[in-house]
Amino acid sequence: MKYDFTSILDRSGRDALAVDGLGTIPGFSPDKPKDGFDVIPMWVADQNFPVCPSITKAVIERARHPSFGYFAPRDEYYDSIIRWQETRNHAAGLSREHIGHENGVLGGVITALNVLCSKGDSVLLHSPTYIGFTVSLEGNGYHIVHSPLSRDGNGVWRMDFDDMEKKLSEHRIHAAIFCSPHNPCGRVWERWEVERAMELFRKYDVYVISDEIWSDILLNGSKHTPTQSVSEDARQRTVALYAPSKTFNLAGLVGSYHIIYNARIRDRVDREASLSHYNAMNVLSMHALIGAYSPEGQQWADELCETISGNVNFACDYIRSHFEGVDAAKPEGTYMLFPDCAGWLEKHGKTLEQLEKAGWDVGVAWQDGSKFHGATHLRLNLALPLSRVREAFGRMDRYVFNT
Repeated sequence: MKYDFTSILDRSGRDALAVDGLGTIPGFSPDKPKDGFDVIPMWVADQNFPVCPSITKAVIERARHPSFGYFAPRDEYYDSIIRWQETRNHAAGLSREHIGHENGVLGGVITALNVLCSKGDSVLLHSPTYIGFTVSLEGNGYHIVHSPLSRDGNGVWRMDFDDMEKKLSEHRIHAAIFCSPHNPCGRVWERWEVERAMELFRKYDVYVISDEIWSDILLNGSKHTPTQSVSEDARQRTVALYAPSKTFNLAGLVGSYHIIYNARIRDRVDREASLSHYNAMNVLSMHALIGAYSPEGQQWADELCETISGNVNFACDYIRSHFEGVDAAKPEGTYMLFPDCAGWLEKHGKTLEQLEKAGWDVGVAWQDGSKFHGATHLRLNLALPLSRVREAFGRMDRYVFNT
């Protein structure tokens, strides 16, 4: 590979929540390990790889100019997004007017809901559910109606279209959040699945907020189908949200964007986003995106997907052969693993909390999957050098699952 996905970064003391935040968020962050074990950060959904060199170059070059006053987004920012979306997602007819800045995808979700709904309205989400959706929607006065995903005979997570239709009808729902690829399950929806979901949303006049922040991280040859691409109706009823933050580990720089083709919705979302005067672009994050969405960034992202595919394959094979009673559906996208430990917990008479703590004690800083509506699940970040993934699973083997 051309780029570095093997160096082990020492992130301690470098403002990394994944490392410095251990034990600081009661009920959410893992505890610090016992003496003798270093931390392997596998909870926060960020990467443990050096950033793409074109990003560092772009940020440093801009930072050399000693002025950071008010600014307007440059044409290159929009051109970079259009080129990226055309190349990666085969976007057709995308222009500058369709693109709008968001400080973050979750903020974009709430902005869109504030336009499309009234406080107290019901919103459809699939479960398991990303905890950020839960906190944001409930904190802003929306009622979540969950439509559970289920695993088919091959262990693949699937939407239950009958349940979706029942919930849309009974609860008179007119807005849904569609997570594609899905977090935390890692599904990359096939085109027919997206088409069928969007047909249901059309039938019940449901507007869709499509979180596609993970759409660049595709594993083992999986292909992403943008929600807006499946029909003209889907194009007009969907607010799509993207960001370079997951792909290029830029969450600390803040900067996402929406794509909205429907002019009426777009004008109202832009207006709603502007009201707080806080939803404003950062000049360095603008240049970081330009550096990321470059030809070098294209190659780096491809190598990232190859690296994570290898990590996922190793982890799933290891679980299958070493951890009896643990069942992990292999993710097709994202770098998160969501193993179900129900069989192991029952056999050993343990609680999920006890299992989590056993991992934390030996530096495996994984996350409580129950907060994502997986009652017996763990959530693990595999965006680490393979050597660290191997070390983590070795510790799970020796000290946790097979003690």
